[in-house]
Amino acid sequence: MPTITYREAGKLAVQEAMQADPSVWCLGEDLGRGGVFGQYAGLETEFGDDRICSTPISEAAIMGAAVGAAMAGTRPIVEMRFADFALCAIDELVNQAAKARYMFGGQVKVPITVREPMGMWRSSAAQHSQSLEAWYTHIPGLVVVAPSTPADNYGLLSTSIKSDDPVVYMEHKNLWDVSGDVTLGQTLPLGKAHIAKHGGDVSVVTWSAQVHTALEAAEILATEGIEIEVIDLRSLWPWDEDTVAKSLAKTGRLVVCHEAVGVSGFGAEILATISERYFGLLKRPPIRVTAPRIPISYAPNLENEVKVTAKDISNAIRQMD
Repeated sequence: MPTITYREAGKLAVQEAMQADPSVWCLGEDLGRGGVFGQYAGLETEFGDDRICSTPISEAAIMGAAVGAAMAGTRPIVEMRFADFALCAIDELVNQAAKARYMFGGQVKVPITVREPMGMWRSSAAQHSQSLEAWYTHIPGLVVVAPSTPADNYGLLSTSIKSDDPVVYMEHKNLWDVSGDVTLGQTLPLGKAHIAKHGGDVSVVTWSAQVHTALEAAEILATEGIEIEVIDLRSLWPWDEDTVAKSLAKTGRLVVCHEAVGVSGFGAEILATISERYFGLLKRPPIRVTAPRIPISYAPNLENEVKVTAKDISNAIRQMD
């Protein structure tokens, strides 16, 4: 069980998949140089430039080539550099990859894994900092994954590459250097949440980098005698309703937090589902803790104003008594 970084865990998952299956290959900008965050470092040397393909600067061309190659029988890993840039390829992903299996009556499949680095990262400003996971959960045919730890990045990416459905795989840029133990050879199922911390007072549901923020809030609140249960969804579609419901049966209180804008964010879907199907478990109205609906600034002081912090989560939880 080596201790490696989130970045290294993702790279290892790709490396092992390519070693095991010659139909797995990667394409995207600057992959031969290791990728913008170093998550492909050294892979071109091992596999050659026909399997680690550095492409022209055209996200639409990258995604379109991957969709066609997937329909022809390969398993492309598509690197979009930033989640924001993937919007240039939204038609190829949403109108083609997501729908092809259905529209052709199951005669073809599109087994692509689309890696989209997401979230705020050291003054990257409005066009390089967004968390757009809710856009993809809205689209039938897409799987959406957002790992929070090195172990999850390794296990979930390994599973995603083997999936016969298109997976939007969202890795948070602030987690690249986070270290943790990883069990080699261990894959993780899509759609199964992880309880990052057990507690009996409030259920906090989150994903990606916000898991670590929620755990900070848990430490703060524990000094006040409040024990929160932190649920890391890991997969946003499918998402693990059962684990959330079982936690609510114990706590009766629900807080959902995410870095993305609150308006139409995935937290709204969670609250709506809980209110419709599990309303009887709630002792208090559920709460969302999210970013406001404004662009993300370059200036650090303004960027900090839209971040969801452990203090924000703690204050929301204190309101539930």
